[in-house]
Amino acid sequence: MSRIGKQPIPVPAGVTVVVEPQLVRVTGPKGELSERVSRDLTVEQADGEVVVSRPSDRGEHRALHGLTRSLIFNMVHGVTHGYEKRLQIQGVGYRAQLKGKSLELALGYSHPVGVEPPDGIEFEVPVPTEVVVRGISKQAVGEVAAQIRDKRPPEPYKGKGIRYRDEQVVRKVGKRA
Repeated sequence: MSRIGKQPIPVPAGVTVVVEPQLVRVTGPKGELSERVSRDLTVEQADGEVVVSRPSDRGEHRALHGLTRSLIFNMVHGVTHGYEKRLQIQGVGYRAQLKGKSLELALGYSHPVGVEPPDGIEFEVPVPTEVVVRGISKQAVGEVAAQIRDKRPPEPYKGKGIRYRDEQVVRKVGKRA
């Protein structure tokens, strides 16, 4: 097996990476994550770096190599720094508040909408019109933020709804007289 496509991932102090057959486990100050690895790829740890290697330059090996390297890098970053997504709520009477660890949203429905945080995810509401989703898994943070956004996505005429902080909503022109 040739060592084509080596791209080292630096491992900061305080982070432990355990490479098992077809499994990579990363432990750090914020928690522990693990991910399965394709048996075609080789993952090695040496000199404070993790190196993912592929056996050939075939398209599927290149794709798996990039995916695996990115997943391991995201795990290392997650257990050291963590991830967060910020959501903005726009609309008259639309707001969010914490009830214990769960999130309660008033989104113009006849009832409040509750969102329970899964394991490893926490919510913060710095102001009633902003929600911060935090966690160590990039995938889980993004998925929970998308589920919250789906409760009331931004509509194109007035822009009311839940959007990501940096999201641009394309506005439509309404009816003309």
